[in-house]
Amino acid sequence: MNTYIDIINTIPIKDEEGFAKKGDNILASVRAYKEDRHGNEKWMNMALYSTASSLFRFRKISGLKVTTEMVIACEDSRYQILSVEDVRGRGMYVEVLAEKLEPTVR
Repeated sequence: MNTYIDIINTIPIKDEEGFAKKGDNILASVRAYKEDRHGNEKWMNMALYSTASSLFRFRKISGLKVTTEMVIACEDSRYQILSVEDVRGRGMYVEVLAEKLEPTVR
């Protein structure tokens, strides 16, 4: 477990003028194993047709179902969750493939 992550659900928040904007609702803060995409055989087999740039593995959080609508934030950036899988079907660890979100410049 080499990094701390926040699992975030974006929710609409109204500002003073009544307009809705996206806000962050932190659902959990946990330690996770993070592996960035590189050219080894494991990544070629796992994410051949995917745009995934990172893999996160962490303990299953009781009472929280991690879905693809959520975002992971860690010290360097934010990641959109692409897939969620139970490691070996034991219900102990969750493996997430995620794509790094790049900020847009206007």
